[in-house]
Amino acid sequence: MPVYVMLTTLTDEGRKTVKSNPKRLKEVNREVEAMGVKILAQYALLGPYDFINILEAPDNKTITKLALELGSRGTLQTMTMAAMPVDDLTG
Repeated sequence: MPVYVMLTTLTDEGRKTVKSNPKRLKEVNREVEAMGVKILAQYALLGPYDFINILEAPDNKTITKLALELGSRGTLQTMTMAAMPVDDLTG
């Protein structure tokens, strides 16, 4: 199944939400999985992005719908990229 990297930046509203309800992060994870996307890894970051998620989705359409859904809430912005194992390039 295709793998994607999603970099996320919280908006002011998103930071307020996480501060007042840190468990919201896990709630969003459940919503992501309900859309057919598996979270392989998730990290909080220091720097220009707040989170990185390594995701597995059936196709580009599914990951695009996810990014649009999350972004439409006004609490975060995403940058999503398709990823592939280096072994796929050298094999």
